[in-house]
Amino acid sequence: MTLDATQLPLAQAIAFLFVVAMVRANATYWVGRGVLGGVARTRLSHRLDGPTMRHASRFMARWGVFAVPLSFLTIGVQTAVNATAGLTRVPLSRYLPAVTVGALIWAVVYATVGLAAFYAAVALAIRSPWAAAVLGVGAVGLAGWLLWRRATRRHVQAAVEPAVPRD
Repeated sequence: MTLDATQLPLAQAIAFLFVVAMVRANATYWVGRGVLGGVARTRLSHRLDGPTMRHASRFMARWGVFAVPLSFLTIGVQTAVNATAGLTRVPLSRYLPAVTVGALIWAVVYATVGLAAFYAAVALAIRSPWAAAVLGVGAVGLAGWLLWRRATRRHVQAAVEPAVPRD
């Protein structure tokens, strides 16, 4: 008997993805709460001041505990937001409801749209490997261009902004 993921009932797929998201997000929170707090006192502390962590910290500062479920709708910030929630010691009474909502959102999105996109890509690759390769190269090119544009804007903005002394 073979297991075909396309035959997995939607509710089971959502439940499985929900558990995965909860385990991962809560593990990240506790890593942020414990281990990363210790890293702040070592020579690896510069890792806590990278652009992703700065972005996550600003996101948390702006949105508070609402940043946690919102982060599940982003790419590349979710881990940093959950780690930042741990670093800033967001109380579990606020974190757990927020992460539960975020994990449920993530599970529903990935069990529906995410799996549909994955199966469409697999079907395209089976039908026409060249079309899939062109689409893949185009997606990577678009992502690279967007990242380059973002970095260029930051570089220009940093050059234009006057230097402000920090305390």
